[in-house]
Amino acid sequence: MTVKTDAAGNLRGLWKPPDAETKRLILGSHIDSVPNAGAYDGVLGVALALEWVDLAREVKLPLAIEVIAFSEEEGVRFGVPFIGSRAVAGRMDPALLLLKDAGGVTLGDAIRDFRLDPSRLDDAALDADVLGFVEMHIEQGPVLESEGLSVAAVEAIVGQSRLTLEFTGRANHAGTTPMRLRHDALAGAAEWISSVESMARKADGLIATAGRIDVQPNAANVIAGVARVSLDVRHADDLTRKTAVESLLAEARAIAGKRGLALERTQQMDQPAVPMDERLTAFLVEAMAASGLKEKRMISGAGHDAMVVASRVPAAMLFLRSPGGISHHPDETVREEDVEAALHVGGKFLERVVTAVG
Repeated sequence: MTVKTDAAGNLRGLWKPPDAETKRLILGSHIDSVPNAGAYDGVLGVALALEWVDLAREVKLPLAIEVIAFSEEEGVRFGVPFIGSRAVAGRMDPALLLLKDAGGVTLGDAIRDFRLDPSRLDDAALDADVLGFVEMHIEQGPVLESEGLSVAAVEAIVGQSRLTLEFTGRANHAGTTPMRLRHDALAGAAEWISSVESMARKADGLIATAGRIDVQPNAANVIAGVARVSLDVRHADDLTRKTAVESLLAEARAIAGKRGLALERTQQMDQPAVPMDERLTAFLVEAMAASGLKEKRMISGAGHDAMVVASRVPAAMLFLRSPGGISHHPDETVREEDVEAALHVGGKFLERVVTAVG
């Protein structure tokens, strides 16, 4: 393979047999990680991509394949995810170069420190000679294990809303203030958090999480004056997601009103759902059947490089089972038989791509 590193730090290798068509298939995933991480999130997809190239070489498929090991998918260092895949998709905002890490180093300087040229980020973008992109990734959840399955084709990556709600009441002495005269921000936030879980349980496919709460003054003998709560809402259908967010905000306003609390909300993210390419996804499902595996389609509840690259070229994803549903943790693992299944699917998938191109 011909290997290079682009200006965003993506490591790229091109396999192009002499009889291959001009257009190439892109495979890959990311190689950065999170603190206290496991060994398979992202990296497994890169290793599998290399194996798929080897399968194509062994059977002499006339198919050009580029493998990309994306940089900075997790967003740990600079606080913004998908830097590598943004560049590949031609969506790299120059303002991102001004982002700083915890040590004050800008993204632009970090790129230069790696002996790369941030002024050439546009060169990282995919050209028109691309058939599509396929990412292999561990599921990072319990669905496949619960169904006893090795792999699944991802139909869509959920849309995501992230907000912060701030309930403001009145801090006061916990011993001398009667219950009927309180304006307890924490009690109001707690009532609303219960409604978040209740609503999500009633709606098919809806995921809603209040994962963080900050309380002031945060003392055992003081009624809370302020409670800030995070809200994370996800669904594959954007209308369903947005309707759920509006319902939860209405519930928060009602709770705040009856308790004499002020309410403010700040939105951090409104990411639309991203459907995967129907044809490439169908090829993955057909490849499962041809490999003697049960056909399985599912929704990804987490974001991936594929959702960014999909804005540029047709994209698909193959999930592998996550034992215990564990990810972003040192106990994250994968089963050998699932990796073997992914290799069988890869061989059958590549055959279908070649047939379609021919």
